[in-house]
Amino acid sequence: MGVFKSDWGIRTEGKGTYEITGAVSGGLVESGLSEGLASVFVKHTSCSLVLMENADPTARVDLERFMEELVPEDYPNFIHTLEGPDDMPSHIKMALTRTSENIPFAGGRLQLGTWQGLFLWEHRSAPHSRKLALTYVGE
Repeated sequence: MGVFKSDWGIRTEGKGTYEITGAVSGGLVESGLSEGLASVFVKHTSCSLVLMENADPTARVDLERFMEELVPEDYPNFIHTLEGPDDMPSHIKMALTRTSENIPFAGGRLQLGTWQGLFLWEHRSAPHSRKLALTYVGE
């Protein structure tokens, strides 16, 4: 059984989903492992990870719009507003979604479904540099 760890970063341009499937697959290749589990963890409290359809981008647009309506920036009862109107909503969106994903791999390939991709979901309006920890366990 082997373990391979890698830190990886991505620069976002503001709110939206950014596909990171290729980076996670690239880390798997670098690991040299063929069978096991890939773990991805985002090291922030205002963005998250989501497994989502990667064929039709309108599916992600609908998801993003739904979340904006569910947690609006103009909610009048937020008290954590020091970093701007998108700060507290971004923390809530992160709490409602996930900060880590585990994806099995076999034959040196992530075992994602035909239309699945892994995305970093940026919840803040301004560009940010995001850090992720990638860990591969297997043989």
